[in-house]
Amino acid sequence: MSKIVRFHETGGPEVLKITDETIGEPGPNELRVRIQAIGLNRAEAMFRSGMYLEEPRTPAPIGYEAAAVVEALGEAVHGFEIGEPVCVIPAFSMNEYGVYAEQAIVPANAVVKRPPGLDAKTAAAVWMSYPTAWGALFDIANMTFGDTVLITAASSSVGLTAIQMANAVGATPVAITRTDAKAEALKQAGAAHVIASEQQDLVQEVMRITDNQGARIVFDPIGGPILESLAAATARFGTIFQYGALSTEPTPFPLFAVLGKGITVRGYTLFEFITNPAKLAQCVDFVNKGLADGQFKPVIAKTFTLDNIVEAHRYMESNEQFGKIIVEVPGQ
Repeated sequence: MSKIVRFHETGGPEVLKITDETIGEPGPNELRVRIQAIGLNRAEAMFRSGMYLEEPRTPAPIGYEAAAVVEALGEAVHGFEIGEPVCVIPAFSMNEYGVYAEQAIVPANAVVKRPPGLDAKTAAAVWMSYPTAWGALFDIANMTFGDTVLITAASSSVGLTAIQMANAVGATPVAITRTDAKAEALKQAGAAHVIASEQQDLVQEVMRITDNQGARIVFDPIGGPILESLAAATARFGTIFQYGALSTEPTPFPLFAVLGKGITVRGYTLFEFITNPAKLAQCVDFVNKGLADGQFKPVIAKTFTLDNIVEAHRYMESNEQFGKIIVEVPGQ
């Protein structure tokens, strides 16, 4: 028997329940893995609350990202060995698979070898944030030296990753956060500039930083009213990546800024490329090199245990964290 987290109804963190289940054997193109550490993501909180890209089919499993060890290989699975340390990446539907568990069956295309030298906690913090940022900033936007990049929700794991990636190529990361409470920590994390959007004029600050040119790239998981300010702060022919919908308010379309400056407002999720083997291989190689040379370093905010998964989700929704929340699976 193995502990696994499911929810039988949508709602707040309290709907998450731990059950004991027999996991069984992996099917064709699947692996069974023993979970060591889990990386929490906003997408999972949205899925749990019924506000995600797909409607949960209850009782639903949950969880996209984990560090694990291979326990069993299904038919037609090659390239992995029993006992090998791996990472599970978000390349599946949470209605079909989930890694909030002691053991899990996962599709082989959602498993990559663990980056050398990383412990389980650190490895569990890599494969949502780094691919999400890589796909938008590099694969699509071709971020390069001299670019100014606006990064909202900058203290999130994806935001901090975007800061690291911008610095890696000589771009200028501008961190946008609601208040100045996390400003110093963001500067220590590599932000060239920090704008507190509730305390400063976002557009005015961006224009000051960019000599009135605006930012070529905007990386935003929030949406809502801030999109109008972001569009006003975007450079001519710039691109706004809308990769989330954290705001509960309506998102107005910034028509005149888009028309006047030829701005692209682009919906984006990492699912665009993560199930493409060639693209995924490029991303894995890029991320592994950055981890190896020290340019990339996941930031861990706080660690919980699996038995405290409800508290971990409550903390995630408090917006107090700086970086990634990790859930360890004791004894694994």
